[in-house]
Amino acid sequence: MPIAENISLQALHTFGCNEKAQYFNTIQSIEDIATHIQWAKEKKLPYLILGAGSNLLFTKTFEGLVLKMEIMGIKKVQETASEVFLSVGAGENWHHFVSYCVHKGWGGVENLSLIPGTVGAAPIQNIGAYGVEAKDCIESVTAYDTTMSSFVTLTNSHCLFGYRSSLFKHEKNRYIITSVQFILQKQPIFRTEYGAIKEVLHQKNNKQPSVEAISNAVIQIRTEKLPDPKKIGNAGSFFKNPTISKSEFENLIALFPKIIAFPISDELYKIAAGWLIETCGWKGLQKGNVGCYEKQSLVIVNYNHATGKEIYDFSEEIIQSVQSKFNILLEREVVVY
Repeated sequence: MPIAENISLQALHTFGCNEKAQYFNTIQSIEDIATHIQWAKEKKLPYLILGAGSNLLFTKTFEGLVLKMEIMGIKKVQETASEVFLSVGAGENWHHFVSYCVHKGWGGVENLSLIPGTVGAAPIQNIGAYGVEAKDCIESVTAYDTTMSSFVTLTNSHCLFGYRSSLFKHEKNRYIITSVQFILQKQPIFRTEYGAIKEVLHQKNNKQPSVEAISNAVIQIRTEKLPDPKKIGNAGSFFKNPTISKSEFENLIALFPKIIAFPISDELYKIAAGWLIETCGWKGLQKGNVGCYEKQSLVIVNYNHATGKEIYDFSEEIIQSVQSKFNILLEREVVVY
């Protein structure tokens, strides 16, 4: 397929801003990768691998090559009495993969139901929800190393997973993920202590949790709290939950007794970014075409054909107001181009 020029990205990312790519093509096989990367290098152009566009904000034309990842497939590699090993194409829809595992009764990813995006994007961000992160069930990641011009398989430990981070995020654009290898459990240990999962299970009288029941509970919670990107432009949580020292937390709780925080070590606390934003008065607030979602202050929404620049400026106002009130600098979870 020839490389296209001046292509709109509006339908290819969940904020739906009408920005463009200078050059565009799709990756449907591993053979496509080296050819396209070499083309970009020869022209000295930057390149961007695009999955579902659910964690991106385009603020202008991408002056380079955008490649949409479309390598598909879910393949069982190995099975034991207690575990199943799967290799999944980077272009597969994440929730479709989760639903596949839930249908089979294999545990490990049910708490990550309904997260928008592709399988290939999951390790980059180390997506997480309700006490579970992608790293918890990833065995390895196969990728094209653009520096070495060869394919590599990186084990879980080599991926340097952290809170919403990984090797792939630190070494941006070096690795193009083609497939992810997962370990699923036949006798899973259920994680129901986070968020409202336990409450929803109780409401539905699910006394014995199952992979399906937990997945359905997560889907219900996310549907009630988060806007559907197919109906209103958004990228889910726009900001990370910040981490502060114990002494900083003690100072803050003296001033703000209702602050929501979670200890993550003896010396560190994670602060609920949504609480910080809501306390600053942003929840449900709309300015022009952009707003802070009325049910979840972590979500910025595109109400009416906002430009990427408008959304970025709105997020900057939130960052500045939180820093002014709490002396905490919020970090964007969404990647800005």
